[in-house]
Parts: sequence; structure tokens; C-alpha cells
Amino acid sequence: MSKPLAEALRGISGILVTPYDAAGEIAPEKLGPIIDRAVGAGVDILVANGNTGEFYSIDEQEAARMCASIVEQVAGRAPVLAGIGRNIREAERAAAHARKVGADALMIHQTPDPFVAPRGYADYVRRVVAASDGLPAMLYLRNDAMGPKAIAELVSIEGVAGVKWATPNPMTLARAIEMSPEHVVWVGGLAEVWAPPLCAVGARGFTSGLINVWPERSVAIRDALAAGDYEAAAGLIAGMRVFEDIRAEEMGGTNVTGVKSALALMGEDCGGVRPPGAWPLTDAQQGRLAAFLADNGLAG
Repeated sequence: MSKPLAEALRGISGILVTPYDAAGEIAPEKLGPIIDRAVGAGVDILVANGNTGEFYSIDEQEAARMCASIVEQVAGRAPVLAGIGRNIREAERAAAHARKVGADALMIHQTPDPFVAPRGYADYVRRVVAASDGLPAMLYLRNDAMGPKAIAELVSIEGVAGVKWATPNPMTLARAIEMSPEHVVWVGGLAEVWAPPLCAVGARGFTSGLINVWPERSVAIRDALAAGDYEAAAGLIAGMRVFEDIRAEEMGGTNVTGVKSALALMGEDCGGVRPPGAWPLTDAQQGRLAAFLADNGLAG
């Protein structure tokens, strides 16, 4: 790795898109310029098969190919986290594959099964970590309903190095941090817009889909927050807010749509979005996005 994982987690975890070709098949080679731009700007970590990578819309073999290709293309310039999820057997196979192809750590998605017991999810995490033969793991928590105590027990599992906190509940986050081991790095998991309030209660760093399009802005926000300059961070976030607003529309169904539409306007077409994501943007959304890119000198 180019830097220790604990240090990198305190920066930006950039979630890469999954590109498709004209036939709708995955085309990981299209990530070349996106990866180069992100690494060149100083993005700390790159993540394969996150939600911005449409993890639940690609199959097991496609996810394995994306992970291997991203590790190869990054070529040690930044740590690579492999998104892991779905049923336990698929997750175990994916964790073993991530180790085999040289990923630096795992990002374990929170299981979407409607019947998830906190102790059952803890067993899931233990088995996935074991299948990786010791790769460190970041847990991706999108639901904090289990409460701070259960979360603290979860992150105390051997091998858990960090938590991607993706709920808008900073006080629950603060309590979970207080109850958890000190070595765990808590990462703001709701992108740049939520980074300041989560950082204020103890999160360090944040995840980002913007890095596919404008990594320099993400890095500037990271640096402002690291310096404790919340006013500067707020101004930088205001200047990219329209991008995140578009991504949050339609119940979040335009999350990936906004990123891929921006890339297409920049001359880096990565294809559409598979259902159930929305594709394409509406005319109104597309107009706002085009104006945002033009105003910031990002249009192709």
C-alpha cells in the first residue's frame, strides 16, 4: 500500500463506478482515466464494488472481475478496498478472491436481508474476515437501529479496522465511538455534504462518488476539515451541492445516474445504470447537471 490503511481511512474513500459498454456488459478498462485523475488529485483510498459501483446490480462474477481490474489499474498507488456482501457463501468467496488478487482491505456491506439479528450480522462479519485470511475490514453501516452498544460489540470483532457510517444520526455515531475500541476509524459515509457534522462528533474522512468527476474538490474539502476550517469546507461543499442534490433525488435512485451522466458529459462515457436505478436523468436534471459542469470548467 502507498500508505497505512488507518491513515488512509482518515482521508477520502473514493467509490468507483462500474462502467458498461454499448451492450451493457461491464467494461472495467474504461476506469483508467478516472482512476488516474483520482490518484493524481490525492484521493486516499479507492473502493471497488461499492454502492456507487452498483454492487447489487452486478453479479458475483462481474464483481470479482471489477475488483481484480481495479487492483491492477491502481497498481499500488493507493489502497484498494473490495466491496463484499450478499449471502454468506458469496461473501466468503468474494473475500477470498479479494485476498487472492491483492486488495488491501474489505468493505463489508450491511446485509439487506429483512431478518437481520445483530448477533447474526456479527457472525457474518467474522466469517467474511476469516475467509479473507486476515484482510482488515471496514463495515458499511446504513442502518444504526441496532443501537450504539450492539454497534460497539460489532466493531470489536478482530479484524475490523473502520466503519463507514452512512446514517444521518451524528449523536448515535458519537455514542458508538465512545463505546468502541480506540483503534477503529469512523468514516463519514454520506459523502461530502454530511462530512462536517459527522466529523464534528468524531468521524474522520468521508466517502465520495464525486471523485469520479471532480476529485480535486473532494480533496480540498478533506483538507479544510482536517485543518478544522469548517467555514472553508462549507463554502467548498456549497459549490458542489447541486451535484449531490441531483444524486439524492427519486429516493436516491439517481445516485449513480448523476455520476455516470456527468462522466458522459465530460467525454468519459461509462454507460447507463441498471435497474432499479433510474436511467437516464430527466431533462430538468440533465440541464442542472450540465450547467454545474460548465460553471466549474468540467464539461468535455
